[in-house]
Amino acid sequence: MKSPLVTTLWLEQHLDDDRLIVLDASMAKVVGRPQILYDTFSCILGAKKLDLENELCDLTSKQTHAFPTVAQFIDIISALGISQTSQIIIYDNQGIYSSPRAWWIFKVMGFNNVYVLDGGLPQWLAEGRTTANRFSPSTLAEPVSVDSIIKSGCEIKVNVQDTWVCDSTYLLNKLSDKHVSIFDARGAKRFSGQASEPREGVRSGHIPNSVNLPFSQVLEDHGLKTAEELQQIFAGLANEQDTQRIFSCGSGITACILILASVEAGYHHNVLYDGSWAQWGSDHKLPIE
Repeated sequence: MKSPLVTTLWLEQHLDDDRLIVLDASMAKVVGRPQILYDTFSCILGAKKLDLENELCDLTSKQTHAFPTVAQFIDIISALGISQTSQIIIYDNQGIYSSPRAWWIFKVMGFNNVYVLDGGLPQWLAEGRTTANRFSPSTLAEPVSVDSIIKSGCEIKVNVQDTWVCDSTYLLNKLSDKHVSIFDARGAKRFSGQASEPREGVRSGHIPNSVNLPFSQVLEDHGLKTAEELQQIFAGLANEQDTQRIFSCGSGITACILILASVEAGYHHNVLYDGSWAQWGSDHKLPIE
């Protein structure tokens, strides 16, 4: 499959595949769009919980939603029974919101066989597909350490793509590069500085030379717009000869929706600025517009 997406029909037809792992990457806090609320809990049959807010992030970092360390990643996926041979499908309960973040983490860690469920749980429920009232338990009761995995002879291999995530220093050096396009997934009022930031101590405005593409503009109903529509959107905003696209948002979550859209549109030189505006806007040494 060349697309980073799978359909609900495809997933339902493959739920019994031995290599398939379905992960629910829903987040409790939703920013930048009306949150879909549910009267009762349900998940896709066989899905396991992937906790982006409390586990799959570096909690020792001062950065909001910081990218997880390799050791954290290995601990978590080993507990979920995931290996390089697994086929991983990730969804969330807002349609497409936080699942692209989890998808990009796996991609950066060198996992190629990972996809986002287009339409997520809302689409799945609307079509009356099979659900459960609780998550499937993890393979292991507790995450195991990297050392114990290696000693057991079952080392999980990661091939970290370091250039697919960047920090503020890297981005600062790229601000005037005409071959780089910088996208901000926040809403227009936050981008322009007309709306105050939700995080205390963070300035209003945007990264110089960045363009605003609110993540809602690449979505249609519960899913992603078509590849052709996404190509048109990026064609109107990206530098004509860009060799790299860098994506930012509030704290590194919804920027990954734009990365997903960029990949679906056929572009593969994408970079996440993980600190995003929460970091850039709070550092008074960095320029803003």
